[in-house]
Amino acid sequence: MSKVPPEKIPPFSIGARLKSFRYAWEGLLAFFRGQHNAIIHIVATAVLVIICLFVQPGATELMFLAVVTGLVWMAELINSAIEKLCDLVSPGYHPKVKYIKDVAAAAVLVSAITAVVVALIIFIPKFLCYK
Repeated sequence: MSKVPPEKIPPFSIGARLKSFRYAWEGLLAFFRGQHNAIIHIVATAVLVIICLFVQPGATELMFLAVVTGLVWMAELINSAIEKLCDLVSPGYHPKVKYIKDVAAAAVLVSAITAVVVALIIFIPKFLCYK
């Protein structure tokens, strides 16, 4: 691994940082335009927000819900990027590419299951006491 000499590193630039945010937003928009699973995550997130408005969880509970929801979104975004990269590198079927795609999809599934478990831990007692 080669190191970039300090004199070769460009100075900090606010314009370059803003440009990197623009690329991130473009990636997010491309994700929403091209991934059907984004709709599922939007609906699940909206349902969570609606439930939170009625149940009004505490700050710590909201923090946990926000973290696990963010992790699901992150996993789905990374999974989508991995799938696109695999399609670019290997357009045809390849068992190793199938494995990579399946494991990336499994990461999304695990994060979603974790989010549901956290939500159930928070909401079930509240619904049981809700009369």
